[in-house]
Order: sequence, then structure tokens, then C-alpha cells
Amino acid sequence: MPRTVKILEGLHAVGGSGISSTGDCMVYLIEAFDGYVLIDAGVDAGAIVDNIASIGIRPVSIQALILTHCHIDHVGGAKMFEDLGAEVLAHPLDADAIESGDPVRLALDYYSVLYSSVNVTRKVEDNERLSYHPFEIEVIHTPGHTPGSISLAVEMDGHKVLFGQDIHGPFNDSWDSSIPEWRRSMERLIDMDADILCEGHYGIIRPSENVREFIQGFLGTY
Repeated sequence: MPRTVKILEGLHAVGGSGISSTGDCMVYLIEAFDGYVLIDAGVDAGAIVDNIASIGIRPVSIQALILTHCHIDHVGGAKMFEDLGAEVLAHPLDADAIESGDPVRLALDYYSVLYSSVNVTRKVEDNERLSYHPFEIEVIHTPGHTPGSISLAVEMDGHKVLFGQDIHGPFNDSWDSSIPEWRRSMERLIDMDADILCEGHYGIIRPSENVREFIQGFLGTY
């Protein structure tokens, strides 16, 4: 089992099925000059921390943890990173579930794990730009899978990288999912014409024509 996957210079997959644990979403690490940015936290934070350490990065150097939505496979490990000193960011429409530990909205029935709630110290909105020198990460509100789902875009190493976690769904009324909202969100992501898509469970998709085809394929399903 590989411990990490290098995507670009300064960008690694450090968690996910086949990297950390079967139940983890894909977890991505951006190397910024003033610290590190982690995108989602998986469930098995211990394995993810070990993976990060395996590439010579001290987990206490993680400056920010950006949670793309409230489901347990994305937020289950957040407490460990909060305890290590990371600022926790999420959209306000999902932040309440992350903070309260709402078992329905976190989809806890999908996983036999306990959840330790965290404090979302920064609530981010659509079109907000997060500065982590030398990168600016754009927040894109992409509701549909959950009301507060977000995607992220950043220019790295000459590529436009899109973090579009759980583009594939699924959808459930108990999570307040909305397929019409999701379809509008996916059309918006297609228009971004990203070179690389880092997806929540399908991993890394490139180049741009494959990114477009991947998203359109799910639009044809729902």
C-alpha cells in the first residue's frame, strides 16, 4: 500500500482507500511556504498522520484543515488535526453538523465509528479566496450532495487544480441533498475547465478533457 501519492510538486494524496484506510475519503495535502493545508480528514487520522510524516512533514505544521462537507468519511479524523493546532474551515451550512455531531447529517449509519466533534473556527463562503503563500485557494459553494458542500480551486505548478469532493454523490433526503442544486453546481465546475480534478473517492483525474468527461458522466446519470 503506498503511503502517499505525489500529484504535483507540493501536492500529495495522503489518505484514501488504498493509501490510508478503506473507509477514508481521499485526503489531499498542499505544501505552502507558511505551513500546510489539508483538504478533508478521512476517518483514520492516525494512518493519515503517519503518511504525512513519511514524506518528512511534521503534522503539527498543518496550518489549516478545510472540510469540504460534513460526512463522517471526510470529517471523522478532524479532531486529531484540531488538537495538533490546525484551523478548521467549512461552509456555514454544514458547519453546524460538524460542530454538533448530528448523526444523521454526518451519515454515521454508513460507518461503525465514533465521532468527536470539532469547532469550525472559520466559516467560508462562495467566491472567498484563502491565502496560503504562494497559493490562493478559491472556495466554490457546490450544494447538492449536502447543503454546505464546497469545492476548491488553486493554480499550482502551471495547472488549475480542482478539489471536487464527492462529485459522484450519493444523495439522500435525510442529508438535505438536492439533485437540481447539484446539477447546477456540476455545470459550474465544468465551466472552470480544470486541468486536474482531485475527487473525493475516485482519486486524481487528468487532463482537462477527462475532467470534463468525468463530471458530465455523472450528470448523465442523475
